[in-house]
Amino acid sequence: MPCFLWCPHGGVASICCCFALCRRPPKLREISWLLFVFFSSDIEISRAQSPKAVDVLAKEIGLLTDEVEIYGQTKAKVRLSLLERLKDQPDGKYVLVAGITPTPLGEGKSTVTIGLVQALTAHLNINSFACLRQPSQGPTFGVKGGAAGGGYAQVIPMEEFNLHLTGDIHAITAANNLLAAAIDARILHENTQSDKALYNRLVPVVNGVRGFSAIQFARLRRLGISKTDPGTLTEEEINKFARLDIDPSTITWQRVVDTNDRFLRKITVGQANTEKGFVRQAQFDIAVASEIMAILALTTSLQDMKERLGKMVVANDKKGEPVTAEDLGVTGALAVLMKDAIKPTLMQTLEGTPVFVHAGPFANIAHGNSSVLADKIALKLVGEKGFVVTEAGFGADIGMEKFFNIKCRASGLVPSVVVLVATVRALKMHGGGPNVTAGAPLKKEYTEENLQLVADGCCNLQKQIQITQLFGVPVVVALNVFKTDSPAEIDLVCKIAKRSGAFDAVPCDHWSAGGRGAVKLAQAVERAANQKNGFKYLYSLELPVVEKIRIIAQKVYGAQDIELSPTAQSQVDRYTRQGFGNLPICMAKTHLSLSHQPERKGVPTGFILPISDVRASIGAGFIYPLVGTVSTEKMNLQVHCLSLFKLQSVNNCSYVIVF
Repeated sequence: MPCFLWCPHGGVASICCCFALCRRPPKLREISWLLFVFFSSDIEISRAQSPKAVDVLAKEIGLLTDEVEIYGQTKAKVRLSLLERLKDQPDGKYVLVAGITPTPLGEGKSTVTIGLVQALTAHLNINSFACLRQPSQGPTFGVKGGAAGGGYAQVIPMEEFNLHLTGDIHAITAANNLLAAAIDARILHENTQSDKALYNRLVPVVNGVRGFSAIQFARLRRLGISKTDPGTLTEEEINKFARLDIDPSTITWQRVVDTNDRFLRKITVGQANTEKGFVRQAQFDIAVASEIMAILALTTSLQDMKERLGKMVVANDKKGEPVTAEDLGVTGALAVLMKDAIKPTLMQTLEGTPVFVHAGPFANIAHGNSSVLADKIALKLVGEKGFVVTEAGFGADIGMEKFFNIKCRASGLVPSVVVLVATVRALKMHGGGPNVTAGAPLKKEYTEENLQLVADGCCNLQKQIQITQLFGVPVVVALNVFKTDSPAEIDLVCKIAKRSGAFDAVPCDHWSAGGRGAVKLAQAVERAANQKNGFKYLYSLELPVVEKIRIIAQKVYGAQDIELSPTAQSQVDRYTRQGFGNLPICMAKTHLSLSHQPERKGVPTGFILPISDVRASIGAGFIYPLVGTVSTEKMNLQVHCLSLFKLQSVNNCSYVIVF
């Protein structure tokens, strides 16, 4: 294993200086290693390491042979039976990695997560696990790129991580679109058949016997019909049972595809002659925006997942009552399609430490966290003195807030520490620096020392620290260091962070030095985890929906107040009447600003937060208000194909000397 020496000065002079420290002149092989690190991309670094066989990794972390399902040489599914075997094992410490309001380039939360667990396990000999989301094909082939981390802090193999993995997103796509097809098919059949014909289709005679299925018995009970013999229902009861009377204008369930296909954002379905003129407008969302993805991330067991899938509300009937997946009779089929996706996928970091990859909901339109099941299994595996490090999408105002108010409520787990990731680059942007655009060279403000811009931009860091403190959890700031950051800028950020209430603030060089570059961060996290923890939720679920939205807007975003459109208010009234008012809130908001306006950087104040619409994911278990013009379609990301594998390491190219 080569050893790494971080060169703080950069350039040819520092290379010579570092070689001068060596007791012998470098050999040709060592110089080639040096050139490799200078000019290699993330994918080349990934391919240069040979991962250990996944069955060896599974054995190292204490998994039994019958608890692992091998997918090739480098990844495996882990069975949920493990939770029963280890139910009496104490949980480890639970660490969340969040961030400041990011630039479009991202600030390195995944990289910090990987660097931190590499430091804990490979360098401090403390059991640790990283729990990450699976990336969508949309961002992977778009300007954002993959989610495996970067440099010497990434999950390997990078291609396996970013492309397909073990097929979970494909399973979600199949289940989602099966339900969408069932909705339209049901509307067509109800519009073209009599009650008797519908009833005969739903409850057919099989081998001379006619009987209700278990899911049909459940529907009968919901309708207040106690009969068990299909032949005894009255005409009125047959009508109630057979007809869902879906109002097509209220359908909220959309088809999905895991590609940024902007031409599918609005479509018309039903144009074939066989559909008998029942045409309606619809749309495609990106697959990870499906409620089924949110359910996968929040479920705690196969039975719980099946129940959540059945509760999904897909439309209202013509009387204004909710129509669910269970009403359509497809719950069992959805659960069967998802039976393997519910198992977390085991992979490893560059330094051979374990990683769970599971679920991948977006943080701006969903709750933006990896799965509860992966966290629960990992917490058992690491033991009482170990650490499980997971990340929340985008800034602390979005991903972290949802982690606490939604995910922690679903899991019952209590976080020990928050690691808040910041970069000098992003702080300069918040301090008034020019716009940062993916794929474009950085302006000189970001490549030259500018202490005033950094100081002005730290307002955003301070605000995100304050948001963390609302939940009573200790926070450690991780400054993700770039080669263009000056020592004075790094020192300034750390000082301001500590003055603003952070338990500690640590510069990290994990991108260039792997786990070794995050050892100080790991030590700070270990100390912070021993601090008194006063974790609390931001709001009570018993509060009215509008009041819960207002609390998030004012306390987290800093808004003066909220303003609901007539549509949004009507939806709130409807969900409250239908009995869904006691669910947590999942705000769908831009990730590029604390406000609803992406161009407003720093800490905006005095704004009124507009709520344009309010929707519900009843199966997942939350209400999601749409803030301003945010879109749930997520189909309009620019596409740069596989150039992402080259782009990711260019802007963060750090000098590493390898001996």
